[in-house]
Amino acid sequence: MFKKILIANRGEIAVRIIRACRALGIKTVAVYSTADRNSLHTYLADEAVCIGPAAARDSYLNTTAILQAAKGKGADAIHPGYGFLSENSTFAKLCVENGIAWIGPSPEVIDRMGNKSQARRTMMDAGVPVVPGSARGVHDAEAALLEAREIGWPIMIKASSGGGGKGMRVSTCEADFIDQFNIAQRESQNAFGDNTMYMERFVQNPRHVEVQIIADEHGNVVALGERDCSVQRNHQKMIEESPCPVLDEAVRKQMMDDAVKAARAVGYTSAGTIEFLMDAAQNYYFMEMNTRIQVEHCVTEMVTHTDLMCEMIRVAAGEPLSFSQDDIVLHGHAIECRVNAEMPEKGFMPSPGIITQTHFPGGNGVRVDTATYDGFEITPYYDSMIAKIIVHGRDRTEAIAKMRTALEEMVVVGVSTNLDFQYAIMENETFCKGMADTGFIEKFLRGEV
Repeated sequence: MFKKILIANRGEIAVRIIRACRALGIKTVAVYSTADRNSLHTYLADEAVCIGPAAARDSYLNTTAILQAAKGKGADAIHPGYGFLSENSTFAKLCVENGIAWIGPSPEVIDRMGNKSQARRTMMDAGVPVVPGSARGVHDAEAALLEAREIGWPIMIKASSGGGGKGMRVSTCEADFIDQFNIAQRESQNAFGDNTMYMERFVQNPRHVEVQIIADEHGNVVALGERDCSVQRNHQKMIEESPCPVLDEAVRKQMMDDAVKAARAVGYTSAGTIEFLMDAAQNYYFMEMNTRIQVEHCVTEMVTHTDLMCEMIRVAAGEPLSFSQDDIVLHGHAIECRVNAEMPEKGFMPSPGIITQTHFPGGNGVRVDTATYDGFEITPYYDSMIAKIIVHGRDRTEAIAKMRTALEEMVVVGVSTNLDFQYAIMENETFCKGMADTGFIEKFLRGEV
């Protein structure tokens, strides 16, 4: 087992990793930017190193500074969390070359699955259902238009190296295709330094359903149930739950089997997520694989009674999984709300500032993952998340009731939040009936649901 792990991240995920390391008896090193000098993860870690100025490119994306910190503090492993460098194969390779273990899948697998067009081909070869779309990446708008005519409209145009809703546009007809392609391509170049695009048929009113998997170096691959992440704003998840409220048991079993098949096809190790789009008839299609732990892993932990973070660390240290597929049973229902410093009434514009007062909810079946405290500053440099509120109930009705209570109890003073917006969703009839799809938020804002 590792003796010391450097966490190449910040915020609540850094705190989560530190706590997992403590449970395993592992020392931790936090890294921080000048803007995060007083962040919670710097206090909870055994050691902390400043790695640069506030801008992420100069600190949390500064691979040289992070590697120097790891070597200087004698860390034998690096955990990247999610975001930032978590799916950066070049950094993962540098870690290995410097004799530092990478807590995640191999650089080769990150490359294979991080390139969406290549991932599509891999899944097609493995027999996993995919949405009709590009066979390979495209760079030229006119060439893309020829492919689009074969695929058929509406079409989703995506950055091949993208994520987080960046470099993504929907073309509804041939007339708007060139403009939408060029906009998405510019966003991709600016955000990821890559103008490679791919296209797929846009599934109307789908649900976003993903399967959590974890695999070790001994050939074991386990699927830990699915999460419904359909409630999104600006292509970014807002509310996640497990299990999916409408999934038939036979479809669930097939989806789990396909997720395991996908992981085996690429020789995957560590925690990861196979993401599917599912239509109203419960036909589902591979969308992408996230080669990292995800924000919403907590709901899976709640319903499976597992600790994914500890398991991820054990796997990276070469240990076999501590459970098998037969051990995974979904208990009850879990829901997660991402509480952000933002203004839903202004297009979810971030609301940076100093949190002058907080009160977090508690009680049976209530979990709060956060890195904030009274006096903490939400800066404009990073994600505006304040906390993740996760609840668990015997069934979905009980979980929704617990979430309403938790949101009512939570207090944040000093910045605007989406607390009231989240509460309104918990009272919405369409959501409560389990009928929300990926277009729910837009329809909710227009008063159509």
